[in-house]
Amino acid sequence: MGEFLEFILYAVIIIYIIRSVMRLVLPMLFQKVVNKAQQGQQQNYRQQNYQQTNTKTTGNIKVDYIPQGKKHSVPDSEGEFVDYEEIK
Repeated sequence: MGEFLEFILYAVIIIYIIRSVMRLVLPMLFQKVVNKAQQGQQQNYRQQNYQQTNTKTTGNIKVDYIPQGKKHSVPDSEGEFVDYEEIK
């Protein structure tokens, strides 16, 4: 019976020590992961912004002639638009 109580005492002490260490270590670990992710996103943003600024072309503009066609109107088969009022 004494060995069982000794085992329980050691288990409780070990669990307490692990919990205390994890309370100190996990926030630092999570902060490191978050900082790494932020740096990666910033690098992607800078690279994308750099590509956009360097791919702009200036000078050559081409305008095609677009002939004026028939104005689009509602066909007679569609009827007329009638305003309505909501009745509450």
